[in-house]
Amino acid sequence: MAKASARHILVSSQEKCEELKKQILAGADFADVAKQHSTCPSGRKGGDLGQFGPGQMVQEFDQVVFSAPVNTVQGPVKTQFGYHLLEVTSRQD
Repeated sequence: MAKASARHILVSSQEKCEELKKQILAGADFADVAKQHSTCPSGRKGGDLGQFGPGQMVQEFDQVVFSAPVNTVQGPVKTQFGYHLLEVTSRQD
């Protein structure tokens, strides 16, 4: 069964999400940005969500995590919780 590890940053607006993505792409550390800005409790751990399988996260999350290239920042991804930046850190298919 497929497994993935990912980290994310959750914010309330698409604009904030895009602003943070620009910072990361310009060289800011993903984990530091997550600690400073993410509204998810995982932000304290640099956005780390650990390892999970398909169906354990919301559908919009799953679609990105199980198809996006590894170690590439994806987003904004809108879910019922807000806007996410996602980075798949590993995946086994």
